[in-house]
Amino acid sequence: MKISVKDCLSLESLTPSILAAGRRNIENRVRSVSVMDAQDPETAEKENGIKEQLVLTSFSGLGDDEHAREEIVKRLAKAGVSAIVVFRQSNGLTSIGESVVKTAEEYGLPLIVLPRENTSLYENIIEDIMDELRYGDNFKNGLINNTIYHLLDFEKHSNFQSALKEAALSNNFQVVLLSRDFNPILAIETRQKATIADAIRLGKERDVDKKSGIYTFIDVNGVLTYWGPITVSGEKYFLFIVDNEDSYSTGEISKLAEIIELAIGMWKYTPERDVKAEFIKALTRDNKSLAYSLKDELGLDPEDIIGVFYARGIENPEGNQIVSEYERRENIEVIRVSDSEETNAVIIKNKDSDEKDKFVQKMACIHLFDKLKEGNKTVRIFHATGINGIEGAGDAFRLIGETWTFVESVFPYKRVFTKYELSLVSNCINLQVQGGYLKKTYMDLLEPFKREMGENKARQLLDTLETFVLDAGMNSSKTSTFMGIHTNTVQYRLKRINEVLGAEITGNRVIPGLTMALALKRLERVVK
Repeated sequence: MKISVKDCLSLESLTPSILAAGRRNIENRVRSVSVMDAQDPETAEKENGIKEQLVLTSFSGLGDDEHAREEIVKRLAKAGVSAIVVFRQSNGLTSIGESVVKTAEEYGLPLIVLPRENTSLYENIIEDIMDELRYGDNFKNGLINNTIYHLLDFEKHSNFQSALKEAALSNNFQVVLLSRDFNPILAIETRQKATIADAIRLGKERDVDKKSGIYTFIDVNGVLTYWGPITVSGEKYFLFIVDNEDSYSTGEISKLAEIIELAIGMWKYTPERDVKAEFIKALTRDNKSLAYSLKDELGLDPEDIIGVFYARGIENPEGNQIVSEYERRENIEVIRVSDSEETNAVIIKNKDSDEKDKFVQKMACIHLFDKLKEGNKTVRIFHATGINGIEGAGDAFRLIGETWTFVESVFPYKRVFTKYELSLVSNCINLQVQGGYLKKTYMDLLEPFKREMGENKARQLLDTLETFVLDAGMNSSKTSTFMGIHTNTVQYRLKRINEVLGAEITGNRVIPGLTMALALKRLERVVK
């Protein structure tokens, strides 16, 4: 039910009370209620600055700091809270502070004070407000009964989708059923003010897949949506419901979701396949024939595939927000399948993009991966960007699958791995497994160190050469940083390395073979 601050003032637990300020806004909507015990304004704003929330407090954590109270009122008013209810003050409004009351009035924030004779506890007010939100006058006789009526009209409707659409039209709501990977399976749209794609992006950013119980409220560009998990035939799905006219409370929406879930079982409705997830899984399993058969169901032109990647550690609100921002800004779509901390994804350019845009979008993918790794040392991304259709995507996933467990051993300082590092490691794995003359040819390139100097000196120069070539991109300054030695020491060792090998190690004809030899040497430590 939709309730306001004015409605709350008439509740038994808030009687008697004093409306000290903000009378002009007592029609403010109340969606939820919380308790504030913050000891500073910053914490108060972070924990209680939620739009349309009624905040209960005694300001006990602030002592007699009137300035801090005043600052909290300002911050919460700007955040859009419904009202502040201040518990028993021994000297009435005098205890709160005249400047606090004036600030609340200035910002139009309803400030309600409970006198000493009101013995209500936090829990009494919370219970009263939540009961009003869940079980208001219109709750049992409106939305729920009307929805049940339509969903159980088996004579009129031939299937669940038809019954649900009739209920949605009659009660002014919308419903979208998503797979566990957030791909749309069923959509009942009665009004179009925002796209499903926009809603899904925000849902991922808010990390709704990690939440359960009461439905999560998300404002999608002015469209009010509520998200929560449901189970169909033992499988997890997500349901988001749109309240077209802001007519219902969170409690009503939660009950509506329960009714829809029950109706799914009664109609024996089987959700459609998640074609996007099946498409990605087909590619990761190198089942290209299945991927080709699914592309038409997806409406996908294989030439629109920009790249693929496998990642660990990006399935969190920060990662979802970064991906969403890049999708909007760069005109790309990232379809992905996640299992715990692991993600497989395909990046697709927008159909309206021209060929020139495709090169820009490929560079945007590189920037996306760099952004995802910022500030999170646990993130690992293995990608192939700039590929050729379904064949290229399948080959890229196969390359990633064969090498990702080894490539970190060869490049321990990297967190984002391109198809070039993956290809190098793939060749090294084949040489390591096959052994024989070709592997010996590469390893012999490093033999002069063992032949011409002692074991300790040879190890020192080889370690420097490995770091210089594989980790530091042949940058002596970075090499000194990685190894914790002076740049002059690095320069001296590189000079000695040139003398031992009888070649300039940075030469175009020298570096390819040397890189393979050094990568093989590192790989031998993990592959026997």
